[in-house]
Amino acid sequence: MRYPQGGGLSTQACAKREQIRFQAADMFERGIAPPEVARNLRVTRQSACAWRRIWSSGGRQALASKGHGGSPCRLNTEQILLLEAELRQGPVAHGWDDQRWTLTRIATVIAELFRVDYTLPGVSY
Repeated sequence: MRYPQGGGLSTQACAKREQIRFQAADMFERGIAPPEVARNLRVTRQSACAWRRIWSSGGRQALASKGHGGSPCRLNTEQILLLEAELRQGPVAHGWDDQRWTLTRIATVIAELFRVDYTLPGVSY
């Protein structure tokens, strides 16, 4: 189940992948070669070789999940709730002459309300 809720892996999927990397670390410690690790864990050889390189330079902890990538949201929870309420009012309430929300319009509302500039992909996230 890849990319739930529009992006990235779920928290459970991230934890599962981390456990697989830790199993690989245990195998590397026992001297098992990356091709066999790949077969046993049902991953690609490329992944097993990359994990071995990472493990060799930083140990088991180097294979730990580093969390979700990307920048954190620049709006706090209160601001997001306010934005949702404003968007429910519709585009006409914000000066547009039709009832279509676009990413550009939402970015404009965010900038006007919170003085925060987002790119269009940032608005879609």
